[in-house]
Amino acid sequence: MKRPSVVLGSVLLGVPVLIALAGPLLAGSVQSAAAPLQPPGADFPLGTDVLGRDVLALALSGGASIVALTGASLLLSYLVGVPLALLVANRWADGVLVRVLDFLLALPGLLVLMVLAAAGWRGAVTLALAIALLQLPAVVRLVRSAALAPGCRAAVEAMTMQGEPWWRIHLGYVGRCALGPVLVDAGTRLSLVLYLLASANFLGLGLAPSASDWAVLVERNKEALFLQPLAVLVPAGLLVSLCTGINLLLDHALARRDEV
Repeated sequence: MKRPSVVLGSVLLGVPVLIALAGPLLAGSVQSAAAPLQPPGADFPLGTDVLGRDVLALALSGGASIVALTGASLLLSYLVGVPLALLVANRWADGVLVRVLDFLLALPGLLVLMVLAAAGWRGAVTLALAIALLQLPAVVRLVRSAALAPGCRAAVEAMTMQGEPWWRIHLGYVGRCALGPVLVDAGTRLSLVLYLLASANFLGLGLAPSASDWAVLVERNKEALFLQPLAVLVPAGLLVSLCTGINLLLDHALARRDEV
């Protein structure tokens, strides 16, 4: 029998993902079609936003970009950060890497995005690469800490004395030791990436401020929260559902892993 948290997490994650995948097929063309900030009615079930667009159509069409950009940024940061931390831990390059990461860690994320926007570096690809780079120091530090933990180091020394291959020790055993912290970090880092995406899109670094992206909609309509709350609460609710669902499922996966 499935735990309630698994069912709840599956529902919370499945709804925004399903909307992100199938919503654009149902939304049709999202254009300025009415007066701004209209309340819900027969023509617009969720009302209109500050630009006079149908909030329902925006919610249906705005999930694909945020899900794709968030997934790409997180995946790229871990694909680069995890092997990098495992390969340099306890080696001569470890100190050099830590110093470089300290410099990157000191850079404010929003300031970096603003500089890129001012320099003309825009677009979804640039946005995903920039956010992945901003997450890299924290990811490398996390995996490096797991790799240098006393229990892990003792096991590595024992496997080295037994003649185990280097790749099996560091990429196999140490990688498994770091898997739990990486999964926990990915669930919490998702919220930070969503925040950076929303801010960057509103600054014009990635998507235009008039895009139907959920994160952009929250930022664009926040001043009208009390005039047309659904224009903010609907996309914000979908983002919260996405984050909560992922975290619940990751917590369950970690609990099952500890039981085995």
